[in-house]
Amino acid sequence: METTNETGVKEFILLGFGGGQQKRFLLLIFLTVLYIFTLAENIAVITLVNLDTHLAQLPMYILLSNFSWLEICYATATVPRMLFDLTASHRTISFHACFLQFYIFFSLGSTECCFLSAMAFDRYLAICQPLRYPQMMSRDSCYVLVAICWALGFLCNIVPVTLFSKLSFCGPNIIDNLLCDPEPILSLACPPLGNTPLIAQIIRDVGVLFNVLFVVLSYSVVIINLMKSSSQGSWVKAFSTISFHLAVVTLFYSSVAAMYLIPGGENQSEVNKAVTLFYTAITPFLNPLIYCLRNDQVKEALNRLLKKKGRWLER
Repeated sequence: METTNETGVKEFILLGFGGGQQKRFLLLIFLTVLYIFTLAENIAVITLVNLDTHLAQLPMYILLSNFSWLEICYATATVPRMLFDLTASHRTISFHACFLQFYIFFSLGSTECCFLSAMAFDRYLAICQPLRYPQMMSRDSCYVLVAICWALGFLCNIVPVTLFSKLSFCGPNIIDNLLCDPEPILSLACPPLGNTPLIAQIIRDVGVLFNVLFVVLSYSVVIINLMKSSSQGSWVKAFSTISFHLAVVTLFYSSVAAMYLIPGGENQSEVNKAVTLFYTAITPFLNPLIYCLRNDQVKEALNRLLKKKGRWLER
């Protein structure tokens, strides 16, 4: 990915969080603690899935383990920079570092869209096509699906980032956000912008809409199938198996929708910062809790691991 800036702009200024020193200090403590817990939770999920021989064979948990890796990368791409900006007096970021963050962060976001679709497909096969599920979602097939998710996420953002980086930046260089987001970057570019905004929007919208429709369709078919084939009591129990997935999907896409559908106005930048903070720092913290807190298979795997460790200590 080549970045070519034809103007004299060598760096951008990320305004980040406003407020006084006390507010910034409290945010620093909050984000540091949140980041540590996010890493600990997701590393715990990855470790548990890889150490437990039963979970390591199940496609849903192979996907969940990779999803946890994704959440670690997602938070690490932004939160350390936010912490640095909270402590620095000059919150500058170089031209190339800005576009590198842009590329990595939005590639991870696209990858998350793909993983949410993959997990929806997995639940569809498991519930609606149980006889075909072992063949269609074998361990090898699942790893191929994982590789496709990572590859698509990082490939689809090469063109937008390359086009953005070739724009001319000849005026202000202040980005009123927590990270290098395409909308404020585009507002700093000097005309003519050519087809760059249109191409970037088409790629973004097509990717998001396709994944949203796929997820909605998959879970709709699953819910309809459960309602038809189960009694009321068993339907509630069966629905709980996908309720965690629906919660994570709702968290992710509601924050994405809030980011791009909020109306303009005086407070738009503050709302953007709040939404950005939510989906970059808070969502990666919440997701492992949602998936694992009331998950019986995870609890059973944890008990097996603790018993195994207890027997090892007794020797």
